[in-house]
Amino acid sequence: MSRKSAGRSGLVKTSLFLFLVMLSAQAGTAQSSAVDWNIARPGVAEVQVPFATLKPEATFKIGENADWVEITDDAVWVASSNPASVHRIDFRSNKEIAVVPMPGDPCAGLVFAFGSLWTPLCGKPNSIARVDAATNRISAILPIGPAGGEGGITASRDSVWIVTDKAGSLVRIDPATNKVRQTIPITPGSYNPWFSENTVWITGTTSNLLTAVNATTGEVVATIPVGPKPRFLTAGQGSIWTLNQGDGSVTRVDAQSKKVTTTVKVGIPGPGGDIAWGADLVWATVFGVPLTVIDGRSNKVVRQWVGLGGDSLRFGHDSVWLTDYKRGTLSRIPYGETLKSKISP
Repeated sequence: MSRKSAGRSGLVKTSLFLFLVMLSAQAGTAQSSAVDWNIARPGVAEVQVPFATLKPEATFKIGENADWVEITDDAVWVASSNPASVHRIDFRSNKEIAVVPMPGDPCAGLVFAFGSLWTPLCGKPNSIARVDAATNRISAILPIGPAGGEGGITASRDSVWIVTDKAGSLVRIDPATNKVRQTIPITPGSYNPWFSENTVWITGTTSNLLTAVNATTGEVVATIPVGPKPRFLTAGQGSIWTLNQGDGSVTRVDAQSKKVTTTVKVGIPGPGGDIAWGADLVWATVFGVPLTVIDGRSNKVVRQWVGLGGDSLRFGHDSVWLTDYKRGTLSRIPYGETLKSKISP
């Protein structure tokens, strides 16, 4: 759940470096809840603080549930159920400027590309709604849908990509015609694609694999064993990062060599959740541990906020945009606010 992080001043970079050095020294080493899985989420106790210590700049009521966030140059988009819709927020004024009703529940990510927001829908049948950013209206409903909930969608330079079934059909859509231009068989049980480094990367939740597909030719170029039940993923610092729902770890894969470089113990297993890159950090979320920060240089968890909330997020415009799925809200947490938390001795 393409993302763009806003630029930061030299002062913020310096503050970040000092913050991470301090924390590393102290740290040492549509969705169901974790209760449904009977899984504890201990996290990393030595770097935990209450989530209530974070003070959002703004909080938006989206719907009965709020899920899937997408950042663009001029807006933040978030999906909701009851009502089934996508909401456009102006990040400058912190005001909602459009609500686009959907004919089905947004259930498998969002991606902005080719002047449109592409929204996979779960319904009868599944489909994709294409929303024109100039009019904030649906311009097309594609008879192509996600394999199921907790899936994803991504865009390369010339195509939109989505997995359409449990057998592992990776579909490449031509945005000029809204029609399938290529179907690529990949590992069954793969659901979540992400574009980076001229490659479409897809997590295989049932196979514990990360598949790499050449975004020009559609050729499968690598399958890489990662952690158990990888689901959501992001890219940053020349790496692909997978959030592994089986044990709550995060696996880092070098994008060039296509080899695992490390696996970070994060302690946030179970369904749901999300992961994003921003400010040289990996940000992760699940119910009960709404926000986790991993330093992209040391590969260490340097902060975790625990409490109610969480489930999907993105980083952009100098802020973390975090949903509380169960309360149906989206909160904007300024990046500087995350630097204020201290770990008690």
